[in-house]
Amino acid sequence: MSRRTLLSGWGRTAPTVAHVTHPRSAEQVAEALSQAGPRGVLARGLGRSYGDAAQAAGGLVLDCTELTGRPRLDTERQEVTAPAGTSMERIIAHLLRRGHFVSVTPGTSHVTLGGAIAADVHGKNHHADSSIGAHVRSLTLITPDGRTRRLGPDHGDTELFWATVGGMGLTGVITEATVGVHPVETAYARVDTDRTRDLDSTLELMARTDHAYRYTVCWVDLLAKGASLGRGVLTRAHHARLTDLPLPQRRDPLRHRTATSMTVPPGVPSGMLNRYTVGAFNTAYYNAAPHRRRGQAQPIGGFLHPLDAVSGWNRVYGRSGFVQYQFVVPLGAEDTLRAVVEGLSRAGAPSFLAVLKRMGESTPGPLSFPRPGWTLALDLPADLPGLARLLNGFDERVIEAGGRLYLAKDSRARPETVHAMYPGLAAWRATRARADPDGVLISDLARRLELA
Repeated sequence: MSRRTLLSGWGRTAPTVAHVTHPRSAEQVAEALSQAGPRGVLARGLGRSYGDAAQAAGGLVLDCTELTGRPRLDTERQEVTAPAGTSMERIIAHLLRRGHFVSVTPGTSHVTLGGAIAADVHGKNHHADSSIGAHVRSLTLITPDGRTRRLGPDHGDTELFWATVGGMGLTGVITEATVGVHPVETAYARVDTDRTRDLDSTLELMARTDHAYRYTVCWVDLLAKGASLGRGVLTRAHHARLTDLPLPQRRDPLRHRTATSMTVPPGVPSGMLNRYTVGAFNTAYYNAAPHRRRGQAQPIGGFLHPLDAVSGWNRVYGRSGFVQYQFVVPLGAEDTLRAVVEGLSRAGAPSFLAVLKRMGESTPGPLSFPRPGWTLALDLPADLPGLARLLNGFDERVIEAGGRLYLAKDSRARPETVHAMYPGLAAWRATRARADPDGVLISDLARRLELA
C-alpha cells in the first residue's frame, strides 16, 4: 500500500509528490517494481542526496529504510554483508564493537548501504582507498523484470555491476551488498591539525603530506580575500591505536560515541546565513583552530561525521533551502580551482561548509564521480541573488579543465553540462537499457538531466 508524500532532497529545494511504499523484503521489492505506473519507480534511502536524485514526481518511490537487518561480519574474509536499507551508522556501530571499520564512509553516517553504492560515495580517505565501489565484493540487484541478479566486479554481469555503482538507482534496486572492512584497535582517530594562510599553502601542504595519512580534509574560508584567499584548517588522521589514547579512554577503546549535541529547530527564517554572519563564523572558526597540533585523539565519528551531531542542520538555511555544489578537477588544473575560490570570494557567497579534498584512483563506473584530482564541496543559500549565473560560469571552467559535478549533490545543472562531463554516459545508457528496456526506473534527476 502506498501513500502520496511530498519528498525533497537534503537541500530542501524542488520538492515533488510521489506515491511512497515501504518494502520489507526482496520479494516485496520485486512486487512493487511490477506495479510501476506510467511515471515509473525509484528506490530511496535516508534522503541524504542533496538534490532530486531520490525523487520521482508522480511515480512510485520505494522507501527502503525498512529493508534492513543485522550486519554479518566475516573476519576471515574481512568483509561485512548487510541488507541495502541498513544505515552506515548501524553498520559502523556493529563493526566497531568487533574491532573493525568500513573501508569507505561519506561525510555522514545517515545514509543507507544501497544508497552509498548507488552514489559511489567517497570519504576523507579517497586519496588512499578510492570510493566505496572499489570495496564492493558483491551486491544483489532486482531489475524491473523481477529478476534477482548477483553481481560483483569479477563475476556475474560486470558491466551491469559498474553501471549500478554510481548509477543513482537507475539500473535496479539493490537489496543486499557485501563490502570490504579492515581491523582497528579503537573507535578513535589520531588527528593532526594545521592552519594554512592561503590557498597556495593549503594545496602545497596537502600535496606534500596526504600520502602519509589515511584521512585528510581541509575546511576552506571562501569569504577570505586578498593575501588570505583560500586560507583553511587542514586535518589529517589515522585510526588511533590503543597506545595513542589517554588512559581513561583505554578502558573501553571500542565504544562508539554518536550523541547528538544540538538540534536546529524548524522555522529558521531565510537570510540568516549571509556574507556577514558567515564571515563572522569563518573568522572565528579559523582563529580558534590551532596553528599546529599533533596526535589529538578524537572519536572517529566526530572526525568523519561532524555534522551528524547537529540534528536537522539543513534547516539553518531557512525555507528556501540550499544548493550543494561539488566538483572535481584533475591534478594540474589548480588554476580552475583557484578561479572558483576567487569567484566565490569576489561574489561574497556565504558558504561555511566548504571542504577541499585530494582524490585518488577512480572506479570504472561510467557515472561514478570521483577521479584523481582536487574536489571542492560547498553549500550556498538557494535564494542567493545571482547564484545560477555564478555556478553556470563555474561549470564552464570545470568542463574546460576536464572535471565533473557530483550527481548525488546536484540540483541545478543543465543536461548539456553533465553530458559533457561524463563521456561514459552513452555506454551506461546501453547497459541500463539491457536491465530496464522499458525505462521503468526513473527519477527527477534523470528527467532533468536527460540521463535516461
